[in-house]
Amino acid sequence: MKNLFSPKDTNEFINRIEKLTPNTIPQWGKMTVDQMLAHCNVTYEFVFDNIHPKPNVFKKLLFKLFIKNAVVGDKP
Repeated sequence: MKNLFSPKDTNEFINRIEKLTPNTIPQWGKMTVDQMLAHCNVTYEFVFDNIHPKPNVFKKLLFKLFIKNAVVGDKP
């Protein structure tokens, strides 16, 4: 498994990102390049920028009851 904190692996990731163009065809999935890059940035925004508000008690309950099993469950 590649490690984002390894300089060799990090350079490989950067090179792959730099090769992307708006016409790049996805190898799997349906996202365009801009959608994929935005999707990957959400985690960093959440951790470093804190622009995504934390859910209130009601949302936490809904997430736990309905969404958690779908996301972390055994079913693909």
